[in-house]
Amino acid sequence: MKMQLAEIAQALDIEPQNGWDDITVTSVSFDSRKISAGALFVPLIDEKDGHQYVESAKDNGAVATLWQEDHPNTPTELPFLQVEDSLKALQKLGSYYLQKINPRVVAITGSNGKTTTKDMVAGILSTQFHVKKTPENFNNEIGVPMTCLTMEPNTEVLVVELGMDHFGQLDCLSRLVSPDVAVITMIGEAHIEFFGTRAKIANAKMEILNGLKEDGYFIYNGDEPLLLERAKDKTMPQLTFGNNESNDIVATDIEGHENSTSFKVATYPETPFNIPMIGTYNVNNALAAISVGKIFQISADNMSQALKNFEITKNRAEWVTGKKGEKILSDVYNSNPTAARKVLEAFSQVTTSGKRIVVLGDMLELGDQGAAMHAGLAQAIDPQKIASVYLCGDLMGSLADALRTKFSNDQIHHYKVDEKERLFNDLDAELSPNDLVMLKGSHGIALEKVLAMLIRD
Repeated sequence: MKMQLAEIAQALDIEPQNGWDDITVTSVSFDSRKISAGALFVPLIDEKDGHQYVESAKDNGAVATLWQEDHPNTPTELPFLQVEDSLKALQKLGSYYLQKINPRVVAITGSNGKTTTKDMVAGILSTQFHVKKTPENFNNEIGVPMTCLTMEPNTEVLVVELGMDHFGQLDCLSRLVSPDVAVITMIGEAHIEFFGTRAKIANAKMEILNGLKEDGYFIYNGDEPLLLERAKDKTMPQLTFGNNESNDIVATDIEGHENSTSFKVATYPETPFNIPMIGTYNVNNALAAISVGKIFQISADNMSQALKNFEITKNRAEWVTGKKGEKILSDVYNSNPTAARKVLEAFSQVTTSGKRIVVLGDMLELGDQGAAMHAGLAQAIDPQKIASVYLCGDLMGSLADALRTKFSNDQIHHYKVDEKERLFNDLDAELSPNDLVMLKGSHGIALEKVLAMLIRD
């Protein structure tokens, strides 16, 4: 981005001051440690108050800062824009810049698969457009406006991931980006601690339509009755995807391979599709992306080639090689019961001459249903296919108890969250070069630390 400070002031309904036309802002940052020359610093208030780092931001190259009006002692050596709320100002600026660049917007949400679907959609649309996509997990009230503010001026399509863990969050984010296309991948149990039921989760996910443009499209999983029920009274154009033949985009001839999955699509019968990921559940994500491609009139050949080579966000069902030569399926960014079951089922089908070993961390934000949902994963772990199970976290104790009915005690290993090094040492002692290892857990459990120990030299 590149804007005069005076323009930013006007975007935030602040009266510009003399001399501001000489100040050019080339980026926006809320982290004073990562700021670059020419940046506008946005001091956010969370566990720490960003206002105390304004001087550090200046030293690192900031040319101006926002300043929340309830804070005294305004800066004396750095131009500042006084705002009522620094987070809302960031969101307003992100929305302004989005409207200024004016790309078409594809917004994606869902209990599972939204990051993978985002990556697939961006890959498909990049065959014909200049595309910007949400980096990493920038999918909340801070990350979405920051994604908008990092668009290049030539951006033609913004593919933005929208996350949520409470009512009203998607309403805010959808109105911020005003999507041309809204996608819901599926309804699962993620954040059920806050919502109580899947029906309420579906209600919250439907908020993505609140900012949809008047002529916008709604794409959703047509195999989900909760979405079908809520979509039937909506008047915007709709496309459904899924396994049932009643959907608009349906996969056929699905075949799983060691590191990929191939399939065909009824709408494009002459075009073979292949994704570099295991699991039929990822085919549904591809169908959502193909649905977006259909709206944007991307050719089937271009979509096929894009899906074969799309760039996957790190630690999302990513295969890596361990130091002993073992193959590791790393899916450690997040977890919930639906996602864990699907990954376990896919992993259990991968061929190997060695052992299959599973490492699972607690699934968070499940509330009172946590113990039962952890124990329920036992149904997806077959002792004929899985040699050993390593569990990390207090909640995984429920799964350990459930597994003891079909696994011997020496096949089940349970550790506290702070015992990752002991977990690694025990796992490392068991590993052989031809083994397969799967790691999945909620981000708060930090199984990436185990992954790092497995792959380090």
